Amino acid sequence: MSTINHTVAALAERFELTFKGDGARVINGVGTLAGAGPSQLSFLSNSKYTTQLAATGAGVVVLREENLPDCPTSALIAKDPYVAYAQIAALFERLPAAPPGIHPTAVVAANAQISDSASIGPCCVIEDGAVIGDGVILGPHCIIGEHCTVGAQSRLVARVTLVTRVTLGQRVLVHPGAVIGSDGFGLAFDKDHWIKLPQLGGVRIGDDCEIGANTTIDRGALDDTVLEEDVRLDNQIQIAHNVHVGAHTAMAGCAAVAGSAKIGRYCMIGGNAGVLGHLELADRVTITAKSLVTHSIREPGEYSSGVPLQDNRQWRKNAARFKHLDEYARRLSTLEKDSTNE
Repeated sequence: MSTINHTVAALAERFELTFKGDGARVINGVGTLAGAGPSQLSFLSNSKYTTQLAATGAGVVVLREENLPDCPTSALIAKDPYVAYAQIAALFERLPAAPPGIHPTAVVAANAQISDSASIGPCCVIEDGAVIGDGVILGPHCIIGEHCTVGAQSRLVARVTLVTRVTLGQRVLVHPGAVIGSDGFGLAFDKDHWIKLPQLGGVRIGDDCEIGANTTIDRGALDDTVLEEDVRLDNQIQIAHNVHVGAHTAMAGCAAVAGSAKIGRYCMIGGNAGVLGHLELADRVTITAKSLVTHSIREPGEYSSGVPLQDNRQWRKNAARFKHLDEYARRLSTLEKDSTNE
């Protein structure tokens, strides 16, 4: 595999950055401040790593202008070094080749529509009415169910299942093991047993979304489950039926959103956080890790719930006191009334 080379000056010009130092230095990879070598690029965006800057062996560092005096090597100056690094690092990503065509082990229904420029990998199954757009890459063992559509330039890495009535927009990236369009958890209890409710809706996922490994997105009971454009889901996330997630929202691993909840645009949901069903979150709401949202949130901001980590002995004492909170509240109320009457 050939080496990818870029000079510091070329990177600065391409990403509209200012450079200081040796513009002719050749960069062929990226690394951390502590581990990068003279032909690698690193970055500084978090102040807690400033002490590593003076000793870095990187050939060039992306940083803010105020950090320039401490940089012993060439520098690329950016307002947001992390964003600039993300853009530059993409140049060095090596994705496996995916030549157009259908692998001989794939099973394709006669009335499926597949673009000539799509790449269909080993052991894929494409069912009736499915549509595969231009430049799509289906990795091994992907299943595209009936009446599912995969938009142009999307990539399903491996073992991805689109069950039925799923529409992916353009440039959607789905990581291994994700299941999209499975039945929602709809049940009615009739005297002594459960009756399963039919799930008649679908799933619509907008352009430029990313779905993490082993994440599950249920299809709607009546209307569709919807992810608007540029939604980013980490691994092992559960999105229940009829959830609506606004554009540019991101959720960290193991988060869960219950049925018919509506998440606004530009929201951030921390790892292992939960949102109860039928609630609404305004735009630009941040939910910190392990929090449980039990009521709708109407105003943007950062919200948390749960008990912070403590020494076990202290936690046990506080847990015992927690059982008596109602009693303490009543006693306090009585004392306040007595004080007012005096």
